[in-house]
Amino acid sequence: MMNMDTLVRIHTQRTVKRNSMKEDSRQLEFMEIDLSEEPITAAVPVPDRSTIVRADFDIRLPGGILSSEKRFVEEARQLIEVEGEQAPFVPFMSYWPTYGVMNEPQRQWYMYWRTEVRQGRFPDTDLSYLFVHIYELINGIGWQEPQEGFNQLKQLWMNYRERLPQLDVYMQEWIIDYDLVHELNMSLSEIVELSSGFLPPEILDKELQRLLSSNISDISLKLLQRYYDYDITLSKFYRDGGMKVLEQYIPRVMVLVDSYLLRTRMAGILDQFELNHERTIERALFRKAVYDESIYGKSVRMTYVPIGEHADFIQFVTRVFRCTENKCRELLGFRGRLRGKTLEPELANVIERYLDKAFAVEQMPVVEQPIVRIDAEKLASLQQESEYVRRALMIEENHTTEDEGANNASSQASMAIQSSTDEAERAEESNQPEVGFEGALKTDGVQENGNTEPLSLQWEADFSADLDEEWIQFSEMLSPQHVQAIYALLGVNPDTELMRVAEQYGTMPALLLDEINDVAMETIGDLLIDGDLIVSDYMNVFEHVKR
Repeated sequence: MMNMDTLVRIHTQRTVKRNSMKEDSRQLEFMEIDLSEEPITAAVPVPDRSTIVRADFDIRLPGGILSSEKRFVEEARQLIEVEGEQAPFVPFMSYWPTYGVMNEPQRQWYMYWRTEVRQGRFPDTDLSYLFVHIYELINGIGWQEPQEGFNQLKQLWMNYRERLPQLDVYMQEWIIDYDLVHELNMSLSEIVELSSGFLPPEILDKELQRLLSSNISDISLKLLQRYYDYDITLSKFYRDGGMKVLEQYIPRVMVLVDSYLLRTRMAGILDQFELNHERTIERALFRKAVYDESIYGKSVRMTYVPIGEHADFIQFVTRVFRCTENKCRELLGFRGRLRGKTLEPELANVIERYLDKAFAVEQMPVVEQPIVRIDAEKLASLQQESEYVRRALMIEENHTTEDEGANNASSQASMAIQSSTDEAERAEESNQPEVGFEGALKTDGVQENGNTEPLSLQWEADFSADLDEEWIQFSEMLSPQHVQAIYALLGVNPDTELMRVAEQYGTMPALLLDEINDVAMETIGDLLIDGDLIVSDYMNVFEHVKR
């Protein structure tokens, strides 16, 4: 009998032999593949790479090895003046689109399409063609002044963004880079609107800081969406029509709040939260674009205030928005209210009072100012009669006789004067248009004494020297009809006088008063008129108005 060691050795040998046979089998299978014959596809020639170069462009580049970005710029400079003739559209899709990856028909279409775009026409095309032209512009090719290039970029974006939605992702970044590189210092609010507010945080912070410090009335709902502590687009009120209402009133409420804080605390929103701690970053330029960094650099230094990281500011803006939306819901009969921390009662009351007034004005019917039209033929006749009367009155008295002819002349003169007076009165009293001359009689700024200088609110000399800046701004922003309305409210018979002013300007008393309140909101930060009376808190100011 075999011992255990012998059995193990025999088993091991058999195993090695089997594995060897398997390897031989595998090797045999591999060797069975016959590579001696050329495959059928070998008859198809590999395209010559030289065919992608357009011979008729005759592009000659300087010696040396150029990066793909530098090569593109050199080619773009040689092709800057090329104008293409009409050519058929050829599809073009490339991850890294340049002239070099276009074939002949594609280049013909591109040059024709670019010529059309430069002349203000924007035919349908592929996104890759669009990118090539954008690369030209951001590398400084195709414009003389930076503003011109910015305008071309914006026109391309605005005319193709609906047809090619992918364009938004790139253009909202590149056009900002362009603005920063060339220090155009342009308002980014339009870019915020085009991009639906989806911009880098530092860009949104920079634009919000600019608006809070200089032109707060231009703040939009889209810009402010980042500064709420919840997503307002998920609100049922927002989705069911509230978006338009909030877009209309949020900017006005922000102006109101800023004015209120200035008046009561001597510091607007920007200063209230000390939003002045700046941060500087290096922003990479024209990412994912064919861009030669040697032209404007790899990055640009950008300074901004990180407003979005200020927790107190976020909470404050959220409460302002919540107060505004809840009041709008109430006024529009929308069920449900937003919950959470609310504003201080005094500020919330100011916002709600303003919205009550604003919505009341929206519900009022629009009254068109009547237009007085004069019949040209009647006007000519009246002019002739007036001329006759003028000549008759110029006759010296010593030439006047008591004969019948003189009496007739006098009678005709009297009749002419009466006729002129009657016609003028009928024209003034009639609200119906006459057939003929389409002129309208303007009454803005005309006083009863015939003075055509614009009216303005006049203050007593001693008082005007100490008048706050906000009241000076209020006075300067008032229109003549508003000034007359204020004088009417300060008069003995305010209702009668206010009605007379409204009729003179073809409007309604309530509309005049609401317009005055709008001016007051923008300047002094509060409603000036409540009902049909000046708010008692401000009567001590209007006691010093000259009458």
